[in-house]
Order: sequence, then structure tokens, then C-alpha cells
Amino acid sequence: MNGSSRAPLFFTPTQCISLLRSYTRRQTTCFGEHLHALLISSGLLLRHPLLLSTLAATYSLCGHLSYAHQLFDEIPLKTPSLFNVLIRSSVDAGSPNDALILFTRMLSSSHRPNNLTFPFVLKACGDLSLLTTGAQIHCRAMVEGFCSDEYVQNCLIAMYMNCYNKDAAAMVFDQMGCKSIISWNTMIAGCLQNGFADEAMVVFERMVNSGMLIDRVTLLSVLPACAQLKDLRSCRLLHKLVEVNGFESYLPVRNALIDMYAKCGSLDAARRLFDEANLERDVICWTAMIGGYVLNDCAVEALALSHEMQLSDIRPNSMTISSLFTACGNMPAVAHGMCFHGLCIRIGLESDAFVETALIDMYSKCGDMDSSLRMFSRSSRRTATWNAIISGFARNRLIQEAVEQFKLMIWEGIWPDLVTMRSLLPAYSCSADLQQTSNIHGYLLKTGFLEKIESMTCLMDSYAKIGCLDIAREIFDGLPVKDFVSWSVIIAGYGTHGHAEKAICLFDQMVESGVEPSEVTFTSVLYTCSHSGLVDEGLRLFGQMTRVYDMKPTVDHYVCVVDLLSRAGRLEEAYRLIKEMPYEGNYAVWGALLGACAVHENVELGEIAAKKLFEIQPANTGNYVLLGNIYAAVGRWKDAQAVRRIVSARGLRKEMGCSCIDACNP
Repeated sequence: MNGSSRAPLFFTPTQCISLLRSYTRRQTTCFGEHLHALLISSGLLLRHPLLLSTLAATYSLCGHLSYAHQLFDEIPLKTPSLFNVLIRSSVDAGSPNDALILFTRMLSSSHRPNNLTFPFVLKACGDLSLLTTGAQIHCRAMVEGFCSDEYVQNCLIAMYMNCYNKDAAAMVFDQMGCKSIISWNTMIAGCLQNGFADEAMVVFERMVNSGMLIDRVTLLSVLPACAQLKDLRSCRLLHKLVEVNGFESYLPVRNALIDMYAKCGSLDAARRLFDEANLERDVICWTAMIGGYVLNDCAVEALALSHEMQLSDIRPNSMTISSLFTACGNMPAVAHGMCFHGLCIRIGLESDAFVETALIDMYSKCGDMDSSLRMFSRSSRRTATWNAIISGFARNRLIQEAVEQFKLMIWEGIWPDLVTMRSLLPAYSCSADLQQTSNIHGYLLKTGFLEKIESMTCLMDSYAKIGCLDIAREIFDGLPVKDFVSWSVIIAGYGTHGHAEKAICLFDQMVESGVEPSEVTFTSVLYTCSHSGLVDEGLRLFGQMTRVYDMKPTVDHYVCVVDLLSRAGRLEEAYRLIKEMPYEGNYAVWGALLGACAVHENVELGEIAAKKLFEIQPANTGNYVLLGNIYAAVGRWKDAQAVRRIVSARGLRKEMGCSCIDACNP
């Protein structure tokens, strides 16, 4: 790059250095390249090493790293400040490996790093998640005496957080003598980034109690943490703090508030903030509100708001479109989904990673697996899109297709993740195929997925549904942590296969262990009691829901209790419970009562139940048959004949029954 020809130059070396520094401040190298050419032609560049160093720094700080490295290699005596400039520029340009190579060269050149070296080298380690290297550089910073430097300490916290070592970051933070707002913000953001939203809130509380004033950056970390915890009381306190400090008019903070309230289920508060934003709304604001509606199962409101967004000339981004596809899938509304599909093609978002996955998922939720598979075949076929198509087949009970897609995924060399297993394992549960379940069990063991509690719980569910309760119990006993999901699965397994006493015993063990039962747990245990004739035990558990756990019974719980009472012949009590229900009786409730009336020959209640079922399920011939059987049992043959005439007049036919078995080829 340095020629030997000579040409007159009308600037002194000092003036040239000043010019280069001004080009650096203006982030332009156009005139710098001209000056570089003049310096080469005049020979001044060879006679003044400081000029060469300044020129290398100019190229580096302006983003021309290749030129900077060429000049840097020509410099005989490299200074620590020049190393620092190139290390910083490499990190800023997204080349952390180059930064670490330069740091190694710096140490091998016997230059001592300083407080301007360590922050960028630590950032390079954090970007690459190199925990061991970062810890070694931490030790070097201690040796050089920079561990008490606030700038270095903040970068150490950020590095450890990026390497998923929260404890080491907390140790550095706690040892800081004077914590600035940057230190607090880094710690809060790191806790949130590592999935410790509760600890982020604790650090924030410590920050406020220490008298440190919050800023916008603080709020943009702590508001999402509060949203993750779904703590509405804390949300309101944070909102007041935002108002007191005058940050509510700052749009990113307002957007975070909308998102926080929506995730906490307070859609009215979120919508109020959204409406107050008025003309200041950006795409993030619209997306937060639409996403909030989708998250809270308000798909219709989400679609209505998307129409307002289009009228406001706000162009949706990939997250907006993904949320709208989710809304269409939840309804389901394939026609609306196709309209949004057309929109994302028009605005060029069809190949976006989030949109691809959401599109495959939307069509599968709408039951259109042909379109879902077609979208998948055009996609980038990443792990996320494979997960979406496998989940789609499993959701639509196309078990064999789900398993085949999984096998194809492995064959194409795509490594599955925990979400893949979460999508696939329910398919094995539905298949009730011991051989298939044994195969996936072996795969989970081989690949290490069985170490995950979620995978173990799904596998346990598969074995329980097949009837292999010994294996299911063995997996359950091997769980390092038993949550309410795993307890519910094993209780349901025993209950479904007629082991009522074991199921109830497990329920009592669950309560004694300190795990609070969920609605699903109560459904499983009440179902067990109803099918085993344990009336008193079932009524006791039903009473516990409201008295002990302050839980509002769902319609499924009432179905179980009505069935429980009906099977025991306590039909009047069952009917009274149906009338006292806070829900409108569905086909399952009235069906349980009608079936019991047929067994116990109760005409009066049977007629009431049948009348309700004829309104809810007018085409279900089974209800007519049951009523006819009740009449026949008490000798009311004319009424039985009249029911049969109604079935014939309405052209109803009983559906053909079928069963299937797996047959091995000889």
C-alpha cells in the first residue's frame, strides 16, 4: 500500500493527523483515502510512524477493517492504544473472533492491556458465550489491577450474563463499591435475559431502595420482567412509578406498559394506554396490542384491530403477521388466514422465519393439512418449521404422518430440540402403540432428551395410556422434580385403568408434598371416583376445590360429579346439581344423567335430560335410543314406538361402529 514515488505535500504531519481525526469524527473515509494516496506519493507515510498508526485507526473506526488490518501489519512498533482501537472496531463490526486474536497478539507483543482493552475483549467473550475465556480475562484484569474499575466491572457483569452464569455476574455486582445506574440496569437486564424475571424484580427493588434514580433503560428491562411474572399488583405500582418520573410519554416505555398489562390479562388497561397513544402509535405499539388480544383468546378483537392498523397506513412487521396467523388458527378462520397470507406475500414477509412457522401452524390449526404441508415444502425447513408441521399432524390426530415427518427430519440432518419432542410425544400418546413408544423411548435415552422433565412427563403419559403402568410409575419415580403436570399424568393413568385407590393415594401424596393440584388434576381424580363408585371420596374432593384451594369448578368438574351421583343412583341430587351449576348444561352433563336414568329406570328425569339433549344434539341417535329404552323398561311401549317414529321421520341413522388392530405382516 506504500509506494516509493515522491510528490509534494502542502500539509505538515501534525495537520495530516488532525485531518484524519476529523474524518474519524465525521465517520467518512472518502477524503481520508485521498489523503492516504497523497501521503504515499509524498513518502511522508514511511517517515512518520504516527501517521501510519492514525491512518490505521481512522480506517478501523470508520468500519474499513480490511484496510486497517493491512496498515496495522505494516506498523513496526504497535502501541496499546492502536490495539485497543482495532479490538473495539472488530467487536463493533460483529467480528468478536478477530478481537480475541488481536488481544492475543497484544499480549504476545508484551503490551499490557488497560481499562480500555478489557471492556471490549469481555464483550467479545460474551458475544461468543466463551465462559472459560471470559473467566481467564477476568483473572488477567485482576492481575493488572482493573477489577475495581467501574467500566470493567459493568462489562464483566454483562459478559457473565451473556455466558449464562448469573451467579458469577451477581458476585461481581455485589463486590462493586459504587454501583452506577449502568451497573443496576446491566444486572436487571441480565437476570431477565437468563430467565430469572423474579430476581430481576428483586434487583430493581434493591435499586429503588438504595435511592438510585431509574431511567428509560431500567424500565425497558423491568416492565418485561413484571409481564413474565404476570403480577398485576406490581404492574400497577410500576405504572405509577413511570408516571411519577415522567416517562409515560416515551413511546418505547408506553409500548412496554401495553405489553405488560396485556400479558397480565388486564386488557382494559392495555387498551386505555393504546388509545391514549393516538397519533404516536408505531408498529410496535399496534403489535403489542394485537398480540395481547391473541394471548388472551380475543381473536376477533385482534382481527378487528388489524383492520384499524391497515387504515392507519402502518405497515405490519413479521411479529404482527405472526400474531394474526395465531388468531386465525385459534378461531379457526382459514379465510381470514388466507387474506393475511396474501398480505404477507405482498409486503415481502412470506420467507421471514417467524412468519413461515406461524403460517404452517395456522393452516394446521384450521384443519387444512394440505396447505400446511405445501407451505412447509416451500419453507426454509429449519427446526422451527419442522416442529410446526409435526405438531400440526399430531394435533389433527394424523399420528403416522407426524412420526414420518419426524423420521424425515432426522434423515435430512436437522437436529430436533425440546419443542420437537413436545410436539411429537403427544402423537405417541394418542397412538397407544407400545412398539412405537419403546422406539421413541430409546431415541430419547440416546440423545439425552430424557434428562428433561417435560420429555419424561410426555413419555410417562404415553406408557400410561397404553396401560404399561409399571413403566409409567418407574419414570415418575425417577423424576428429579415432580410438578403438578407429572402428578396429574400419573393420577390419570391409574384412574383410567381402574386403579382408583392408587390414584387417590397419589393425589394425597401430591398434596402432602406441597404441590398444589390444578384443575386438570381434579378432573382426573374426579373422573376416577365416578368410574369406581367412590361417591363420598369424590364429593369430598369436589368440596376441597372451593373450600381449600379457592378454585372455581369448571363444567368438566361438574360433569364428573353429575356422573358420579348418577351412577350411584342419586339422580335427584345429580339433577339438582345441574340446575345449581353456574354454567349452561352441555351434552356431557345431560348425557350422564340420561344414561343413569336408563339404568335406574327413572322416566321423569330421563324425559327432562332427553329433551335437553334433543336440543343440543338433534342428530345424535343414541339419545333417542336411550329414551326409548327407558320407556320400554317400564312398559310404556307406545311412547317407545313414538320415539322410534321421530327417528325415522327425521331420517336419522345410527353411525356404524368400527374398531381396528395393528396386524404384523407374516
